[in-house]
Amino acid sequence: MGELVSVDKYGDVAVVRFDRGGSLNAFNQALILELTKVARRFHDDLETRAVVLTGRADAFSAGIDLKERATRDDDASSDLELREVYYRGVKLCQAWEDMPQITVAAIEGMAVGAGVALPLALDWRVMSRDAFLYVPEVRIGINLQWGALPRLVSMVGPARAKRICILCERMNAQMAHDWGLVDELAEAGDAVAVATKLAMQAADMPPVATRMVKEAVNALSGALHKVGAYADADQSALSSATRDARAASAQFVKG
Repeated sequence: MGELVSVDKYGDVAVVRFDRGGSLNAFNQALILELTKVARRFHDDLETRAVVLTGRADAFSAGIDLKERATRDDDASSDLELREVYYRGVKLCQAWEDMPQITVAAIEGMAVGAGVALPLALDWRVMSRDAFLYVPEVRIGINLQWGALPRLVSMVGPARAKRICILCERMNAQMAHDWGLVDELAEAGDAVAVATKLAMQAADMPPVATRMVKEAVNALSGALHKVGAYADADQSALSSATRDARAASAQFVKG
């Protein structure tokens, strides 16, 4: 499909893999744009009934590429262009959430920050037992964006959403499953296989009814999501410009 994203078809099920070949599969702008294009191509696809999304075997994604992020503001030619860059992640997640197919994330290794936000936009999540989730945005002085916060609240409730985001604790697979962030657990290395099996089960169901139910559930559960995440990318741009955020980000990169 592209340099960073591949699509394999197995009958009416597609498996989408993204791999930067390094950087623990962190999201740079090229990857964000390519994954968005791939998602939008499925919107008018009447043959594919379910889609699995996965990263690399050692890491679903380490989140946003902080090295690229450090120079992003300087590279933009205008404030309007910079705002568009900040909203690319929002549009990526929305493109995947709006896909008519049943979507399943297969998570191996780590899913950090944006690597958590994207799977939250899918219908189901499968996670290997040795993987972990980590939302470190507050630790580096910024808010959780990409439209992820209302999705997170819908899944785990307000108290747990605050704990995940504010305390920045790593969540192992069992905890993520117990809290409702993950739907199935898999043995190490088997997340894609388990996710594909789940996708094939969904693909075997009557397609019109399946799409109607997905649309109805998303409309009901996400009725206020866009209101709740309104301007979250603008908030991220504002919060990341504070002195506290810059100091925290530099410290985070140092490890």
